[in-house]
Amino acid sequence: MDLTRISLVELRDAIAAKKLGAEEAARGYLQRIEKLNARLHAYHEVYADRALARARAVDNGEITGPLAGVPLALKDNLCTDWGHTTCSSKMLANYQSPFTGTAVAKLEQAGAICLGKTVLDEFAMGSSTENSAVGPVRNPWNTDCVPGGSSGGSAAAMAADLCAGALGSDTGGSIRQPAALCGIVGLKPTYGRVSRWGLVAFGSSLDQIGPFGHTVADVALLLRTIAGVDPHDSTSVDQPVPDYVAQLDRKPDQLRIGLAKQYLSDANHPAVAKAIDDAVKIFQSAGAEIVQVDLPHTEYGIPTYYIVATAEASSNLARYDGVHYGHRAAQCDDLTDLYAASRAEGFGDEVKRRIMLGTYALSSGYFDAFYLRALKVRRLIKNDLDAAFARCDAILCPTTTGPAFRFGDKAGDPLAMYLNDIYTVNANLAGIPGISVPAGLADGLPVAIQLFGPLFDEPRLLRIARLYEQATGHGKLRPSI
Repeated sequence: MDLTRISLVELRDAIAAKKLGAEEAARGYLQRIEKLNARLHAYHEVYADRALARARAVDNGEITGPLAGVPLALKDNLCTDWGHTTCSSKMLANYQSPFTGTAVAKLEQAGAICLGKTVLDEFAMGSSTENSAVGPVRNPWNTDCVPGGSSGGSAAAMAADLCAGALGSDTGGSIRQPAALCGIVGLKPTYGRVSRWGLVAFGSSLDQIGPFGHTVADVALLLRTIAGVDPHDSTSVDQPVPDYVAQLDRKPDQLRIGLAKQYLSDANHPAVAKAIDDAVKIFQSAGAEIVQVDLPHTEYGIPTYYIVATAEASSNLARYDGVHYGHRAAQCDDLTDLYAASRAEGFGDEVKRRIMLGTYALSSGYFDAFYLRALKVRRLIKNDLDAAFARCDAILCPTTTGPAFRFGDKAGDPLAMYLNDIYTVNANLAGIPGISVPAGLADGLPVAIQLFGPLFDEPRLLRIARLYEQATGHGKLRPSI
């Protein structure tokens, strides 16, 4: 048995049954990281000694829990009181958090082992993980191609079997899009389902922590562990956490799958269009009714998102001023010069672009024309989705327009890069859950389908995704790296 090639659930069960030692599992993944990470650059920091110490504690019975001994990767915008939390930015290159965020703490309380922190687009702003101060991440399926973003390091580590599971964050598609391009499962939970305490803020009304896995069962188990209300996060919702895993194999009753014409664009790669057609047939053969739904404000998702998200980023990133913590410029003449020089040196071009866009949208004389109008359109987008869910249980659509693109192909065209998220941003604007599931290969690169569900309806959404997964087996595909 190649322990790095089995699913998270299978690995967890093998460790629990004493068929495999937690230390043996940790060493297997650490050896694979040592072998491949120089090529992929998925991890920024690896905590080998800490991981092995915790693994030995699992084997000795000192650490127990539903994830005891399972080796995981964390996106490097999740605060931990060990290692660094850099957001792949020069601004936070040496930052050490004084606390561990809630989602990570829950994983450790469940016995999981953190192998390391993964590279991301700086401050989670990007769709290709090219916008990283520590260098780009490469796609395990083709190292000349991007892994998606901003959680590209977590997705690449997952796809290359450098961890059994991973956490990322999703502000406009940053879990689902890299999951699609790397051929794994990625879930963005309902806004408020998982505490954001300890997640370095980008867009506070949009950000959500979520899991990556090889299977739907893997992400269901991780979600069950990290979900729940948190007194540290006033936006987390006090609602019972279902047992997502126990319900997975129960076939959804009277299944209705929504299909919107707005997602069936001629711009989609033929393999993506075929994946949607094939998914429709799979759901029909399972007894589902295909319902045509209308989402007329879909086209406004990207412009709305890039006003709301950049405005919130402008506000959240104002704290990085070279005074309290973070990068500080040397030899400044006065306080104003210190602020300007520290931010100019500490932030990369994409982060600066978004701060300037957001500051402009919030500025006097433009607030009503841009930010306020964007909030109104955001409400219309949510109304569209609410009306659609009155007629269906889930909405089927692509995750991306096509497979991964080559490095540099879109780096010089911000608008082309932003359009990578055209099928993902509306879930964040509406706060609904979304999941990306592998749908096969196109020219050796993964493509995916995506499913949206109503607020807090992750149990049904996961069951529908599981139904598709079991009918196709695409999730068993692995890159040959």
